[in-house]
Amino acid sequence: MSTLLETDEVLKMGLDALTRTDPIMADLVAGGAVPQLRRRPPGFEGLAWIIVGQQLSTASAAAIWGRLKDRLAPASPEAFLALSDEELRSAGLSAGKIRTLRTVATDIRNGSLPLNRLHDLPADEAHGLLTAVKGIGPWTADIYLLFCLGHPDAFPSGDLAVQEAARLAYGLDVRPDAKALTRMAERWRPWRGVAAKVLWAHYRIAKAREGSPVS
Repeated sequence: MSTLLETDEVLKMGLDALTRTDPIMADLVAGGAVPQLRRRPPGFEGLAWIIVGQQLSTASAAAIWGRLKDRLAPASPEAFLALSDEELRSAGLSAGKIRTLRTVATDIRNGSLPLNRLHDLPADEAHGLLTAVKGIGPWTADIYLLFCLGHPDAFPSGDLAVQEAARLAYGLDVRPDAKALTRMAERWRPWRGVAAKVLWAHYRIAKAREGSPVS
């Protein structure tokens, strides 16, 4: 059976492994921090969706992505590269995101970014191939691996919500930075992606108790 996070059965395997080995994870899950499967399309479409949404509100990202998809038929590297910068700007893309997406599309087309085989690689190796592309940072790589490929060991240590959830759950004095959280996450291998999903669920619960909105 595949261990990609494609089914509830695999998600449950990861949750069972975490709750057996980490009492705090067990408490979080028992307290309602049970994640749901969330997947986006793999390949160029999924990666482009993540890049488009960086540093934007959910509503703004959805609007820009909708306009961009209207111009792409289908959402492929070739279709993207056929669009002019003016067309891409009119969809709402910034100059930086246009450059990044052109680089991504070019690297997929020439084979230097083998998106179609990343799911067969260890998370750290797949992460390295993604971040070797100019414009793709660690957070983008981790979110792609986790939500588009369903890689069970991808871990977005730079995500602020995951960092804050770890601080709250483990009673830390300060929010751990990416390096500290990466070290902390070693205990959750090979299910770090599931641990991240539990922490996101815990973050949403904590914010709801505070009455704060969660984007």
